[in-house]
Amino acid sequence: MIRIISAFILAMVSSLSCATGLELRLADGAPQRHVVVPGDTLWGISSKFLKDPWLWPEIWRMNREEIRNPHLIFPGDVILLDRDSRGKPLLRLQSARLVPQIHVEAMEQGIPAIPPNVIRPFLSHPLIVEADSLDSAARIVATPNDRVYIGNSDLAYVANADPAKLDWQIYRDGKPLTDPDSGEILGYEAFYLGTARQVEAGDPATFEVMTVKQEIGRGDRLLPAIRPPLVAYVPHRPDFLVDGRVISVYGGVEAAGRGSIVSINRGTRDGIEIGHVLALERNRTVTQRDEQDNKVVVPIPPERVGLLFVFRPFERISYGLIVQSDGTVDVNDFARTP
Repeated sequence: MIRIISAFILAMVSSLSCATGLELRLADGAPQRHVVVPGDTLWGISSKFLKDPWLWPEIWRMNREEIRNPHLIFPGDVILLDRDSRGKPLLRLQSARLVPQIHVEAMEQGIPAIPPNVIRPFLSHPLIVEADSLDSAARIVATPNDRVYIGNSDLAYVANADPAKLDWQIYRDGKPLTDPDSGEILGYEAFYLGTARQVEAGDPATFEVMTVKQEIGRGDRLLPAIRPPLVAYVPHRPDFLVDGRVISVYGGVEAAGRGSIVSINRGTRDGIEIGHVLALERNRTVTQRDEQDNKVVVPIPPERVGLLFVFRPFERISYGLIVQSDGTVDVNDFARTP
């Protein structure tokens, strides 16, 4: 099959400036070639060649209608750093699959944009719920022998369960997520506890607990399980101004680093979409004395503390993976267009 891949970069660095006017800079020690191996990600490969890896899709704009799926890069493909007729750098893809050969192999998936194992649980769990939205959900009303907590393979008796749904996820009301600017509650982060399967319909219905992430007991709520959406995660910068804030670090801690999941107070209604890369910044000030010896606070340019890859936006809140960090990322740090 001929794969249209002039994408990965018919010229990832074909000029020293992209459509946004930002300079495309080669990474220090950028290799002349890279052989794609299992476990590679688009973000990781981009980081080998560019100082700002989130810029590489922006020069796809000339091919955007043709190139919809970056997952068409496969292990064995070779990415070459080359020069155009003007001596400016560009990247070329040599596809290992264009060589004629006869063999049988299992269907192989292209490389992902970011490590899928990190974000997979967050794709299938609702995470953000509206106020009181769990009040009408199915609820554990009893446990065998009146046990306080139950675990794997234990039974639970559930009221208000749809008999047509077999696979369910178990939640507990979580903490409110508040906008640091307005003080408004944007939603609630439901606390994921595990999974269960309905084995006998009724009211209450009988469920078997399949997996346990946290203690499960009476009063906990159940929602029908959903399948993770099949989405191509293409890293790209927003083409509009974003000025949001980090409102929580998943797991209940205050500081985060590379590989952490955080939420921000911007969502789909603000134009945020899957694949947006945002700069995580911290506003800085210096206190000094003026000519009258009075203390004055002088704002100075913000400090970049990391980069955020948005992988699941809700209406007013989005979850992202910190793909780069310099030090810690804190609640109330800013999420802005890079």
